[in-house]
Amino acid sequence: MYKQLLKDRTEAGFLLSEKLKKYQNTNSVILAVPRGGVPVGFVISKTLHLPLDIVLSKKIGHPNNKEFAIGAVSMDSMILDKHPEVPKKYIDHEINKLRQLLKEKYELYSGNRKPIDIENKNVILVDDGIATGNTLLASIAMLRKKNPAKIIVAVPVLPSDTVPLFEKNADEFIYLIASSYFRGVGSLYEEFNQVEDEEVIKMLSIINTTE
Repeated sequence: MYKQLLKDRTEAGFLLSEKLKKYQNTNSVILAVPRGGVPVGFVISKTLHLPLDIVLSKKIGHPNNKEFAIGAVSMDSMILDKHPEVPKKYIDHEINKLRQLLKEKYELYSGNRKPIDIENKNVILVDDGIATGNTLLASIAMLRKKNPAKIIVAVPVLPSDTVPLFEKNADEFIYLIASSYFRGVGSLYEEFNQVEDEEVIKMLSIINTTE
């Protein structure tokens, strides 16, 4: 535990880098969740001399209630819960539609670069904080299918009651502040500005041209 408030995402990245030092210059890759996770991952990437990429996923909503997730999809993987009442045609359509959106988003952020192959590598999954954790859990499940050596989740802030969930689902879980009075990720930062697409593009471009 460091303190009650983090200054900003940059400070969060430096503090997490200290806890991740053993991965410096190793066969590891940082996957950041856009947009807010990218400034945190950018600092870790620069400090530990590790490649940086992004991880994108979207939930598949139930046809009768789009907010209720029946699964999730990434550009090349998916997880589905059992919902026999949902037609296969609907699921196939949603997967194709969401994959197209994710592909466009990846190209916006990374241009023509191919996603980093994570097979047999340590994956350090980074975001600027966890609220419910559902998206991150879905990302972990999908990344497992690509056979990484291990998955390390590194986040600055989260509700304290969510810690056991991530300790169970990740091979290693690293965090700075677990709050018992969690009122949202932004409440644990002094500065929590919106991260714009342009910033994400610039950070990924800087890292990928200095490797």
